Formats: sequence, structure tokens, C-alpha cells
Amino acid sequence: MTQADQEAAPADDAPALPGDTGAAATAATASADGVDGVDEGTGSFAPGGATAVGATAVGAAAGASRRRHPLLDWGKDRRGSSTWRRGLLIAVLALLLALLLGLHRQVPNSFGNFGSLLETFLPWLGVFVPVLLLAALLRRSTTALIALLLPVVLWFALFGSQLGDKSAGKGDFTVLTHNVDADNTDPAGTVRLVNGSGAQIVALEELTGAALPTYTGGLVQNYPYHVVEGTVGLWSKYPISGTRVVDIKIGWTRAFRTQVATPQGPLAVYVAHMPSVRVKFDGGFTADQRDVSAQALGDAIQAEPLGKVLLLGDLNGTMNDRSLAPVTSQLRSAQGSAGSGFGFSWPSQFPMARIDQIMSRGMKPTDSWVLAADGSDHRAIAADYRYDR
Repeated sequence: MTQADQEAAPADDAPALPGDTGAAATAATASADGVDGVDEGTGSFAPGGATAVGATAVGAAAGASRRRHPLLDWGKDRRGSSTWRRGLLIAVLALLLALLLGLHRQVPNSFGNFGSLLETFLPWLGVFVPVLLLAALLRRSTTALIALLLPVVLWFALFGSQLGDKSAGKGDFTVLTHNVDADNTDPAGTVRLVNGSGAQIVALEELTGAALPTYTGGLVQNYPYHVVEGTVGLWSKYPISGTRVVDIKIGWTRAFRTQVATPQGPLAVYVAHMPSVRVKFDGGFTADQRDVSAQALGDAIQAEPLGKVLLLGDLNGTMNDRSLAPVTSQLRSAQGSAGSGFGFSWPSQFPMARIDQIMSRGMKPTDSWVLAADGSDHRAIAADYRYDR
């Protein structure tokens, strides 16, 4: 190539000078963006624009890395509310829940028997705690979380002792009670359940004339002694004597007292089927009727001369029900003293309340449990007892 040709060569082929490195890089970057040194957002020329864009991108990435997950960011929300001012409604609901737990006995029965209904299902108020907890976390409310501590503490104060296993082994004898249901779809299956329970003393409630022969005939081999009064009965491996009806003021027989001669000594046994809770203002079994029946049964138990007393039956109420206080204040619950969990017995397919009870005075319960479902709408419950405390 001649000297003239070299002088005529394109400038692009000339080697880059050391001082031109930044310009070449800027040109390459700008070329890649499509416009040399032009801000694509504004359309204006910006010297060193590529470098500014790169710095902005790096800053945005750093800011994104510093941003926390919404559940972890407990600062102000988009409206400017702090963690202490958010979730006030959730906090109010938590306090209302605490009031129901702590003051349930103050809820009146005068409005639809709501007080007794609440006490029947009182443990289930605890299911609202995780719901409110989730709402407080989603709302990122410190106020709601602190308010929620109160119903949690009250629930555990009322029911925490029932969560563990308190059984103390085998007792001297086993007792069982079962509301067999007037509409039982399988009385023969109920007979098999009772015969296989291992109980020495069995109380059955809601007996009907049609089903009674099935029970008496099916149980006679294992339980040679039995007594039936009205719609309730007792079957026993031990001799029975001194039976008398207990009038619970409902117009027909649903309770009696008898004496069982256990190998350890005499035992007074009460079998009862109490009026149920009805959500109505007048007519049927109102709250007043339940109070009268419970008082009548409580008076009979209080007047019992024997020191060893056992109550078996469907009381249609839990140990928390204030209507049953004349009875529950005198006796000890087998489930509460020796059971594991709540021992729910009704309804049979998904038990939600323990309205069937085994209670005693002068003896020590050593175990308590719930049997499998049969053709009744209740589940049978059983307990072991030690005669001498």
C-alpha cells in the first residue's frame, strides 16, 4: 500500500489511542442501546448516559434487596398507620372472646338459654384464637397480638389441665353409662358394645318398650342383676337392692337411686337422664325446668346416707353448665380427675360436648375414656374406680 493509500484509509481502521478508551466504551454501550448518549426516558442527550443508567439499575437492585417481606415489615403501612394503630377491630374481637371465657357465668339464660348453650360448648371458643392470630399477623398489628394474649391465658386457665393424661391405672371395678337413643338403628350392636366393655356396672338411658327386650335378653348373661325405672336402667354383675325413684320434676320417671353390693362394700348409684337445653323462650324444657330438675337431683344426692356415691347418666350439660351446679358442686368428675382430653360424647359421629357424665363422691377415679360409636347419637363413656381413696 502506498503512502497515499494509507492517508486515504477510513478513520475506523485507525488504532484507538489510550486516552480514547472511555469514549469507545461509551460508544459501544450507547450503540447497544440504539442511540448514542440519548436518555430513552426523556429523549434528551446525556453525556455519559450509559454510565448513569447502569448506576440507576445497580441502585434499584440494591433497594429491592433491602425491601423486606410484607409480613416482616412492621413499620407504617401505605396509609401511614403504625403497627400500634393497625388491627384495632381484631383487638376488640380478642377482648370480646376473653370476656366470654372469663365471664361465661354472667351470660344470662333468659335470652334463648344462651348461657347454658355457651357453657356446653365453651372449650370450642378456643378455635377462634388461631383465626384471630392469623388476622393479626396479616395485619401486622402489635396491638392485636397483645390483646390476643388474654383469651389464650384464660382458655388455658379453664381447660389446660384437661389436655394431659391423668389416668392412674386399673381400679377395683369399671362403670359405664350410655344414652342408647330411642331411635337406635342397631340395638344388638349396642348390646355387643356393652358386653365387650369389661364394665361391672352399666347404666342405660332413653330405653324404649320396643328395644328393652333386646337389652335385657342380650345383657343377662354378663349382668345377672338389673333394674329399670321408666326410661332408665342399671345392669350389674353385683347384687342390687333398695331401688327408689328420684323425682326430678318433669312428669315422668327418668332418674332413680339404688344400692350395689360391690366386693369392696356398698355403693349408692344414681342413674339420671336430665332435661336437655332447648333454644326457645317458652314451652318445653326451659332454663327454669333444667334448674328445677338439677336442684331435685342435687337434693337427693345431698341427703344420701352412704359415703360412697356414684352418678351415671345423660345430664344434657357439661361440668361448666351453671344449671347443673346443685349436682356438680357435690361430686367429682371421672373425666376431669382421671381422663385424657375432653372426653366428648355427643354427637356420636363428631363429638363436640361431654353431656354424658360419670361422677362420684368418696371414691377415687383412676381412668376415664370414651367408647366407639354404635347405633346411638351418643357415645358410651366408662371409668375405673378405686373403692377406697
